[in-house]
Amino acid sequence: MDRVTRTPRRRWAGVLAAAVTASVLSLTGLAGQAQAADVNNAKNAGYESGLSNWTCSAGSGTTVSSPVHSGSAALKATPAGQDFAQCSQSVAVKPNSTYTLSAWVQGAYTYIGASGTGSTDVSTWTPNTTWTQLSTTFTTGASTTSVTVWTHGWYGQPAYFADDVSVFGPDGGGGGDPAPTVPATPAGLAVSSTTSSSVSLAWNTVSGATGYNVYQGGSKVQAVTGTSATVSGLTTSTAYSFQVSATNSAGESAKSSAVTGTTTASGGGGGGGSVPAHAVTGYWQNFNNGATVQKISAVQSQYDIIAVAFADATGTPGAVSFTLDSAGLGGYTVDQFKADIKAKQAAGKKVIISIGGQNGTVSVSDSTSATNFANSVYSLMQTYGFDGVDIDLENGLNATYMSQALRSLSAKAGSSLVITMAPQTIDMQSTSNAYFQTALNIKDILTVVNMQYYNSGSMLGCDGKVYSQGSVDFLTALACIQLEGGLAPSQVGLGLPASTSGAGSGYVSPTIVNNALDCLTKLTNCGSFKPSRTYPALRGAMTWSTNWDASAGNAWSNAVGPHVHGL
Repeated sequence: MDRVTRTPRRRWAGVLAAAVTASVLSLTGLAGQAQAADVNNAKNAGYESGLSNWTCSAGSGTTVSSPVHSGSAALKATPAGQDFAQCSQSVAVKPNSTYTLSAWVQGAYTYIGASGTGSTDVSTWTPNTTWTQLSTTFTTGASTTSVTVWTHGWYGQPAYFADDVSVFGPDGGGGGDPAPTVPATPAGLAVSSTTSSSVSLAWNTVSGATGYNVYQGGSKVQAVTGTSATVSGLTTSTAYSFQVSATNSAGESAKSSAVTGTTTASGGGGGGGSVPAHAVTGYWQNFNNGATVQKISAVQSQYDIIAVAFADATGTPGAVSFTLDSAGLGGYTVDQFKADIKAKQAAGKKVIISIGGQNGTVSVSDSTSATNFANSVYSLMQTYGFDGVDIDLENGLNATYMSQALRSLSAKAGSSLVITMAPQTIDMQSTSNAYFQTALNIKDILTVVNMQYYNSGSMLGCDGKVYSQGSVDFLTALACIQLEGGLAPSQVGLGLPASTSGAGSGYVSPTIVNNALDCLTKLTNCGSFKPSRTYPALRGAMTWSTNWDASAGNAWSNAVGPHVHGL
């Protein structure tokens, strides 16, 4: 969300083109097949020998002991100025051979690639801030005996991390790291929390493991890369047995000792208390950027959830604060603000505090910051009367610890807590993305995900085709990814700007929004993309912002609001 009206960021054109290319490759299954004699041709692939065999631009790289994906070290490389922290290695290969390049990475906009292949050079990337395995393939030319493999970040972004690089294919004769061995059995498996429909688990890291399998009653139910998981869709007041195993390219360990988790007796799917089955969310601006300055009391009655934008980061990791911009809002006092929130709640509305926005950089990256986040948000709820929280972190998040923070907040606030999320389109292209993972991790307490269908480049729909913003198809084909990717229809909403002034790009008329809602709920008014089934429980729509809506005479809410409520 914008604190000011913005134009599309310069990096999106190239970044999104790469994202679409990488996604299409994945969807069309172009990965090569490994042969019996294939080996990992990369040297010091896990950075256990420091930066030996690696060269990093402008001294941007170092090795660290935490975070690591496996072993005792990983690469940390920090972009600065016009340098995007490229770390590379020359790898011996065989001509006319196919190789799979992969690496485990984390950080905003982290890339891997290969150049000098003698054919088509390749790259792929991810915005995930949790460990994610990137993978792509290349075929060497007729005279190619070495290639350069590399990792890099992006201009103006924080440091990225890389570990367990692999150039897997025929032995190029240059030597590589020893083949991995099957990892040890995970220890320390424990139940970290339960709800009426889910059990959350955590266990100790296993050296050399690249992933973990979760078993319920002896049957595999999940595969994860971290050391925690939440198994959902369970029956209330029921005991379940769980085990985990560790995996890598050498195989799978034995299963751990079993633990028992028992679901609680009360509660239902999703959070939000008495939020209407079909709801409209609007962001209220706690600043003056040229849109109509509003008090909470002036927000149009069509809005069911009012997200106050924004809380700010503090000097304490993970903690947030909120200060009403009284001067910028024409002398609006804190007492008036609190009274207006109570009046909206008396009218059946929910008022929540939004965390982040375009300029918001709140980092929840470990257990301490997760606790600080939950405690500070709960304190704001008690101080101002907020009904919940909106997660609008546009600079990345950590799925493990944000999930932990929101579960901790839920334990404090109870079942009436409203939790909404407003990811960008790129954040919800795959269930492996951190935002999507977080939504699935907290599915039993999540109210709604209102993805921002604007300020975006072209994206893939659930049918594998590429769609451009500004159409019914863009809304419906991208929403389908969430609807078929594990979220309940009641947890999916369509986020659009209220006017052309509300975003740099992606505005569509209320008619287009309503057509998309009809297409998803009734299979009417669709464009060229038509879902395979209807989703009549779709939650509704969201807009940035109530202020820009008011500037346009509330045209958006007057048209979309009644349509949503009539679904």
